[in-house]
Amino acid sequence: GAQSRWVTVNGIRIHYYVVGPEDAPPALLIHGLGGHAEDWRNLMPSVKAAGRRVYMPDLPGYGRSEWPKDFSYSISDEAAVMVRFMDALGLKRVDLAGWSMGGWVAQEIAIGHPDRVAKLMLFDSAGLHQKPAWDLALFTPTTAAQLDQLDALLMPHPPRVPGFIATAMLKESHEHAWVMHRAINSMLAGTSTTDDELPRLKMPVLLVWGSEDQIIPVAEGEQMHKLIPQSELDVVNGCGHLAPVQCADRIGPKVEQFLKSGQ
Repeated sequence: GAQSRWVTVNGIRIHYYVVGPEDAPPALLIHGLGGHAEDWRNLMPSVKAAGRRVYMPDLPGYGRSEWPKDFSYSISDEAAVMVRFMDALGLKRVDLAGWSMGGWVAQEIAIGHPDRVAKLMLFDSAGLHQKPAWDLALFTPTTAAQLDQLDALLMPHPPRVPGFIATAMLKESHEHAWVMHRAINSMLAGTSTTDDELPRLKMPVLLVWGSEDQIIPVAEGEQMHKLIPQSELDVVNGCGHLAPVQCADRIGPKVEQFLKSGQ
């Protein structure tokens, strides 16, 4: 039932999905590195069930949105586009969610524009000043073996990927590699890490983590929980970095409860 729409923001054509009653409070869901709006397909129904109109954009450089060559793909610039996206659609205040890199973007928005964020939800989120313990080159795999290694990092017990699907995925990875490299280099620079800023957040915050996440280990979720005194931390046993897709049946009720609380 989601509608596919487009809007131009800062000269960039942004694709997004929207679903839910037009008069319902808005929720904005931001995907992660290498992702797209459809990544929220399993969790979106719970956000909608909480009485929200749900907006799911493709960030610049991802999904169906434009890939401008002169864009930095940094966390701060992606966050700035999302704020202007809200302006373009008349969304004065939203419940904001971000997953992985998208969680970092969401933190940047919440820190810089706290009046625009009613509630914040972070799923297996990046943002802290932590260097990954795994090979970042795996996010732009060039061989089937690297693709298998990436899958093993992203999820416990990954399924076998048929050869023809692996070939298609590697082709797409090659086409997106320059965007990914810019984004990764920006994150590694550490200029917008949020460790010192998170204690300033005042809005309700829900942290959701897969217990088996190898990309951003649950220890980072625990650290965020310590830095945000009013936050809730929900660790989902047996789930990895793709928890919002693969474990949405267990995460959804918590998300719905969180959004309905205090209404």
